[in-house]
Amino acid sequence: MQSHELKSLLQAAFPGARIDVASPDEVHFQATIESESFAGKPTLARHRMVYAVLGERMGGEVHALSLRTLTPEEAVEH
Repeated sequence: MQSHELKSLLQAAFPGARIDVASPDEVHFQATIESESFAGKPTLARHRMVYAVLGERMGGEVHALSLRTLTPEEAVEH
């Protein structure tokens, strides 16, 4: 899977989110997602939301995924 494909999947699942995806080899990915849908949710719940979008791609097309999940307000604080 290419970085832009992963970004498109995430953008469809989190409309209006700011999403950055990088990959050195197209199987190991780093993603930062800023979305209002993360408001009030702990980190584990946020990551589960992302993993649910990727489903069977995790462990296959996406061998590893490093996530940073923030609300827009949290992104401003950092």
